[in-house]
Amino acid sequence: GPAIYSSPRVGRGGRTFRFFTFRSMVMGADQERQSLKGDNEADGVLFKMKEDPRMTGLGRWLRKSSIDELPQLWNVLRGDMNLVGPRPLPVEDLAPLEEGHELWYWFELRHQVKPGITGLWQVKGRSDLGFQEMVQLDLNYIQNWSPWLDLKILVLTVPAVLRGRGAA
Repeated sequence: GPAIYSSPRVGRGGRTFRFFTFRSMVMGADQERQSLKGDNEADGVLFKMKEDPRMTGLGRWLRKSSIDELPQLWNVLRGDMNLVGPRPLPVEDLAPLEEGHELWYWFELRHQVKPGITGLWQVKGRSDLGFQEMVQLDLNYIQNWSPWLDLKILVLTVPAVLRGRGAA
């Protein structure tokens, strides 16, 4: 399939935008996800599998090295994203969150800021962290935002990417 993959993500103000990444999975992976739901290893509303059968060999390397994220610079240039912020989540992962749901506060708060290519979740462990930890890191970032925090996260992103820890 095409080298660039795009999917709808939720950004600032709850606005949906096209999120770009280098393709790391086979064509039709989105449709296959439903049949793999029973193999989901993530807690919360996210879908993650360490040994996802939809991943290509090149795709594993792209993700481990975080090179798959480079097309998101286009999202930054378009104004959909910042370099630093909470990661934009797939629309289908957020579908179960309805008003009144215990995570509604997190859901609403995270959409007051632009999503980012990197953030606290990425530098603290990425996919090795659970959903509740991601929620807490998002809230911490939003409530304590400063230019210095963004700079610190950008600096910490370099060793996190080089180590590849938590990269799915």
